[in-house]
Amino acid sequence: MKKISAIVLAAGKGSRMNSTTKKQFMEMNGKPVLWYSLFAFENYGVDQIILVTGKEDVEYCRKEIVGKYGFTKVTDIVEGGKERYQSVYNGLKKVTGDIVMIHDGARPLVSGAIIDRCVKGTLEYGACVAGVPVKDTIKILDENKIVTETPDRNCLWITQTPQSFTYELVKNAYDKMQKSNSGNVTDDAMVVERFSDHKIRFVEGEYSNIKVTTPEDIFIAEMLLKRK
Repeated sequence: MKKISAIVLAAGKGSRMNSTTKKQFMEMNGKPVLWYSLFAFENYGVDQIILVTGKEDVEYCRKEIVGKYGFTKVTDIVEGGKERYQSVYNGLKKVTGDIVMIHDGARPLVSGAIIDRCVKGTLEYGACVAGVPVKDTIKILDENKIVTETPDRNCLWITQTPQSFTYELVKNAYDKMQKSNSGNVTDDAMVVERFSDHKIRFVEGEYSNIKVTTPEDIFIAEMLLKRK
């Protein structure tokens, strides 16, 4: 059996929330936003969880999140970096699994079904990303906001997390990126795309698997949670 690790990222500042409380610690239906992601990985086939948070929040997470709610699979709480990719790299150093899923702690509605599809996709393809097809027509604009292209939306997907890889593949790609000093990346799949020859496979996410970024997202996520 392959051992599965999950890196849950919770080091963001959440500046677009316009709140003194970081978004990952804001309450939704009586629980912190971060609780929902940790609960999902704790209960759906993951062997190890690595929580990455800000330096100033390590002890808070240890006592008020992991300790308070009894998350037994969180083996490490590590400090994040200035950029997302640095936080992921710090988490990768603690991974003991054969497969690693990387997830934004601000996506509280990740389901067991998504996690299962990511694990199966990684076992088959070595690298996969949860996502959903776009519903709207997308326009590509120039610097003057003039339309230059309308791509076929049948070929466009919205990228979500988890993003899941064999550990060796993603760790080697991140090692190469660190040596190249190339930090202009926005997700983990992009690191693997740039620093390996491996192709990325998409698996079905869910439209409800939203990222909490702005105040209205809290309201939407609460409604979705109640519906579930």
